[in-house]
Amino acid sequence: MSKKPVFVEISARHVHVSQEDLEVLFGKGHELTPMKDLSQPGQYASEEKVTIVGRKASLSARILGPVRKASQVEVSLTEARQLGEKALVRESGDLAGTSGIKLVGPCGEVELKEGLIAAKRHIHMTPADAEYYEVENGQNVKVRIESDGRSLIFDDVVVRVSPSYALAMHIDTDEANAAGLSGSTEGELIK
Repeated sequence: MSKKPVFVEISARHVHVSQEDLEVLFGKGHELTPMKDLSQPGQYASEEKVTIVGRKASLSARILGPVRKASQVEVSLTEARQLGEKALVRESGDLAGTSGIKLVGPCGEVELKEGLIAAKRHIHMTPADAEYYEVENGQNVKVRIESDGRSLIFDDVVVRVSPSYALAMHIDTDEANAAGLSGSTEGELIK
C-alpha cells in the first residue's frame, strides 16, 4: 500500500537572528514584525529584511521569526558562489565550522563568525507522522518528485521529528530548479 504524499515547499534564502543581533541591526528593543505565517507552527516571515554582504556581492534577505539563540544565514549553493563565499550543507542550527558573513540592517551591521549554510534538505514531521511513515528522527530517506520533464528522486533527505512540527519537506531554490518546480508540490517518501 502506498503512503500519502509529503507536501514539498521551496525555502528561499533567509536569515534567522538572535535578539542581540536584531537590536544591532534594527535598534535597541526592536521586535520582529510578523508578515506571513509559515507552514511550521509559530514560524513566520517578518517584515524585516537585511543585506547579506559577501566578498563579491550582496543579496537582500528576509528575516524569519521568532528570534533564535544564534544568528544564521541560509542560502543556496548558487547564491553562496554569487556572494563569493562557501556555504556548507548543514542542518539548521548546526553552525560549528561554517563560514562567517556580514549582515547589514538600517541601524547597524553584524559580522557573524560562523553561520552561513546551505540547508540540508529535510522533512519536518510530528511523532505521529514518523510512526505513519515508519521512520525516525535523523534518518535519511529519499523523496520522489514528479514534474513536467524534470522528475527526480532526492536522496539524503533528513527526517526531523518534533511535536511542534507540521509535515512538510523543505528544499532550496537550486533543488527546486533541478526539479523544474516553481511552487509547492507533493513527493513520495521512499525509505
